Amino acid sequence: MQKKILIVEDEESLLKLESILLTTKGYHVQGVATGTAALKAVAEDPPDLVLLDIMLPEMDGFEVCRQIKSSSQTRHIPVILLTAKKSPEDINRGKQVGADHYMTKPFKSSMVIASIERLLSSTH
Repeated sequence: MQKKILIVEDEESLLKLESILLTTKGYHVQGVATGTAALKAVAEDPPDLVLLDIMLPEMDGFEVCRQIKSSSQTRHIPVILLTAKKSPEDINRGKQVGADHYMTKPFKSSMVIASIERLLSSTH
């Protein structure tokens, strides 16, 4: 059974890159560009994992993560924050909203894949 990953990224080139990377690794990928679209996608067809940018239109990734983690239907879904925000305050805030992992851009593909595989294997 293919694992489904929701990528939330408003930068189209990065969304394409991440999608290709994960598709070649055998994941089913859905991409959305806004925080609101992310919550809608999670509610309609919950993914196995969310790869979430923080700087998004409409609603930032911190709030998206907080909402995913505060619902009993979706709190089990691992969330990786993948962002250019590197300050200790941001990283701390990521922990506060319940992110399972915090990665900074520019990222190494192999590290993203390793984190995804680790989180997916620990949830099942």
